[in-house]
Amino acid sequence: MTKHYSAGFSLIELMIGIVIIGTLASIATSYYGQYVISAKCSEGRSALLERSASLEKCKAIYGAYNNNCNIDTGTTSGGNFSIGLVRDATTFTLTATGTGQMVSAENTICTTITLNHLSVQGGSGTEPW
Repeated sequence: MTKHYSAGFSLIELMIGIVIIGTLASIATSYYGQYVISAKCSEGRSALLERSASLEKCKAIYGAYNNNCNIDTGTTSGGNFSIGLVRDATTFTLTATGTGQMVSAENTICTTITLNHLSVQGGSGTEPW
């Protein structure tokens, strides 16, 4: 008596494998989008920290946050945030507001990010900092 072995997969096995791969791919795609947005949030955070350090240096040299301090309040290098600054001699508040893709409905992580002269971090979204 000879035994016959099949040399491959049946159509059902192949379709089950495709369904499993498709499900995993759809889950991974949704997580990937959130990681991309989270990475872009770090652009806004680092921009605020850089400008905060410049303001502190200015205060150390000139005695006030608003004396001879030229702080760039345009957009970040990647163009994902616009920077706002409100200051007087003794206080400041920096705000990074999302632009472009950062204002989409998919961004629930960090739509605005704030930092003040007391290093109080804030903003809107689930994880602005």
